[in-house]
Amino acid sequence: MKAIIFLCLYCILLPANADDGMADYVIVNKSEGRLYLMSGGDVLRTFDIALGLVPEGHKVMEGDFRTPEGDYLLTRRRLDSDFFMAIKVSYPNAEDLARAAELDVKPGGNIMIHGQPNEPKKPAPYYRKFNWTDGCIAVSNEAMAEIWQLTRVNTRISILP
Repeated sequence: MKAIIFLCLYCILLPANADDGMADYVIVNKSEGRLYLMSGGDVLRTFDIALGLVPEGHKVMEGDFRTPEGDYLLTRRRLDSDFFMAIKVSYPNAEDLARAAELDVKPGGNIMIHGQPNEPKKPAPYYRKFNWTDGCIAVSNEAMAEIWQLTRVNTRISILP
């Protein structure tokens, strides 16, 4: 039984090869509440998402509970997170830093695509129905495992209003 569990975890955690239909681009459409994994212009997978508590508008500063909008990269993978798997988004970019400097505020950071909380504080349906993150992009754990497998470090991501 332990060998089967290890094998399943091994398969989930290993990224797929480029020849295996990897995503070359991720699109997050905030107004639709959807994340699209793209390959060569075709949609590979589509997932429902939850966003920051204030989903409208671009993230301007730390603590505004907004999810950023713009073009970024998926830069780092984390298993040691408060959530089921996490992939870091390269927010803030140069434009975000300039905007924050102009407003004399901290831009914030640590924006991730991640699964559900490891230690939920609310009932499970809450996380499926509402925008609940501090500014991240949350998906189901099953979706997070697929996103983990089908993307690699430095995959481009566009977050649209």
